[in-house]
Amino acid sequence: MDSLQSLGHAAHLVALLAVVLLLARVGRSAARRLRQPEVIGEIVVGLLSGPAVLRLLGQDTFDAVLPGSALEALKYVAKAGLVLFLVGLAHELRARSGVERRATLWLAAGSLVPPLFAGTLLAGFVLLEDDPAVRGDAPLPAFVLMVAVTMSITAVPVLARILADRGMSTTSAGRLALAAAVAIDSVGWLLCMLAISLNTGSATGFLHSLLGIGVGAAGALAVRYGVRVTAVGRACALRPRTATVVLGAAALAVALAVEHLGMTAILGAALVGLAIPTGDDTPWTPVVANLTRAGRALVPAFFVVTGITVLDKAFSQLSWALLVTTLVLACAGKGIGGYLGARLGGQPPGASRRIAVLMNARGLTELIVLQAGFSAGILTAPLVLALTLMAVATTAATGPLLGLLDRGASGPEPARTPEPVAAAAESGTR
Repeated sequence: MDSLQSLGHAAHLVALLAVVLLLARVGRSAARRLRQPEVIGEIVVGLLSGPAVLRLLGQDTFDAVLPGSALEALKYVAKAGLVLFLVGLAHELRARSGVERRATLWLAAGSLVPPLFAGTLLAGFVLLEDDPAVRGDAPLPAFVLMVAVTMSITAVPVLARILADRGMSTTSAGRLALAAAVAIDSVGWLLCMLAISLNTGSATGFLHSLLGIGVGAAGALAVRYGVRVTAVGRACALRPRTATVVLGAAALAVALAVEHLGMTAILGAALVGLAIPTGDDTPWTPVVANLTRAGRALVPAFFVVTGITVLDKAFSQLSWALLVTTLVLACAGKGIGGYLGARLGGQPPGASRRIAVLMNARGLTELIVLQAGFSAGILTAPLVLALTLMAVATTAATGPLLGLLDRGASGPEPARTPEPVAAAAESGTR
């Protein structure tokens, strides 16, 4: 009987995943028709599907279709997808080569510092509103820092895809924007981990967080030295599929160990991704690409789970004032900061405006940071919802705003043709 129940649970999970993947395909198709990055369609459809079905069927029928055990299983699948995808994203961040250092530093500073300040203003607005449902009970330093970080993100994979779709990957503005985004997200992840550590609120909790970071670093170093062994490299080249399974299992083990110690699994995944060697001459590059594709295929489950567990009840608690303030501060921070940073880096006004628009694309990376803050108990559901809507709106506006700038420029850039995306992380976030 137990085996039959297990088989039934497995079949139920497979059916749920099939529905999730079908919804993701519908979202991608709709996004393509609207000339948006495909991930925008996946995010919107995934987030809204759970609350929409709940409203349509009612709570009792919804619980029968998606019982607690099935939802928990779907959460684990979503977490596995995030971990595998983050391994590829971190690896891609490490592999990216920069452009002219001075221009990159100016643009990174301009697109990081003002948004951090804008996030601090948003945190101040939440404190002044004094709504416990939005503020939560996280320590003030952790809360302010996490909100500031969420406003500073620029999504590298989505940005890379936008540049490729518009033929801007080889332009100076495109290369500069991507290099600065890599620097910004690298600093952003460090600040995110600091905010989670500050959330402990005690010396014992902080030491426990340091232990989690130490375990993650130790696991990443073990992966790094393991993949550098000559015999392991040869085995990887001969059996890349087996190597993909082994590396994926190692990444999941490190991520879950870090999570068990009180930190987020995202940290463990990022550390493993940074530890893997980069370059076209290493046999591990295609293996990481396989992990990225596998993770990217499962990421839509993350959107669905987030919509059901985080955003459903948050809709009734979200105020228009919070949403409008979040959007205005997000666009002002990235827009003004990105433009000034590009100008100080030596870019002409037209290119600086395009770069500022590009830096405002947040995409999937923003949702991952929000998940880390929510899982740690720093961000509340209404605030996550406001920031999620902001991420979708700013990313969706990137293409149309670039089109307006191109049409309004007196001397537009040379005609561009879409380019293929070489990196796995880019192809996974179309």
